Amino acid sequence: MQMNFKETLKYRRSYYHLTNSSPVSDEAIREILEFGLLHVPSAFNSQSTRVVLLLGEHHKKLWMITKEILRKMARSAEDFTRTEAKIDTSFAAGYGTVLFFEDTAVVKKLQASFPTYKESFPVWSQQTSAMHQLVIWTMLEDAGFGASLQHYNPLIDKEVRKEWKINPDWELIAQMPFGSPLQQPGNKEFTPLDDRLIVFD
Repeated sequence: MQMNFKETLKYRRSYYHLTNSSPVSDEAIREILEFGLLHVPSAFNSQSTRVVLLLGEHHKKLWMITKEILRKMARSAEDFTRTEAKIDTSFAAGYGTVLFFEDTAVVKKLQASFPTYKESFPVWSQQTSAMHQLVIWTMLEDAGFGASLQHYNPLIDKEVRKEWKINPDWELIAQMPFGSPLQQPGNKEFTPLDDRLIVFD
């Protein structure tokens, strides 16, 4: 698709109805993730973000794990029926999922090396992850995918770490299911810019 940067940001939205198909090759998806990891900035050039790409049965397994955990937590069968339907049609139905982690060992090393900023490094780590999420989400949109950002952590952390043998220093931050969109999202509402932007000139 190759829209310009402003256009791609404008059209990046949350898509909740996906299909298990892809407009590009798996290698092209990998290249998107590699590009983000190489070129998104991080505080002190820490490069603390870690990404796991789940495709095929691995993608399905993630959402099966999530459902089983939520099933045990549901207040009633009716509540879980709604949750299950959302996961099945919005997330599990997609083509893959990107898992975003932050390497806490990197953060701790920076805290030890620069004690003046000790309290700030965990915050900066979260900001770094957020930038990676936006860049990768936007690039997936440009490739023709629909995606959304989910936060089932920390509920699923233990099982995810166990299933895919994730480094225990990696902290799960977010999950991004993606696939070919079945329908367009609704209109987006904007709060007035006058309430959000101050300019001194």
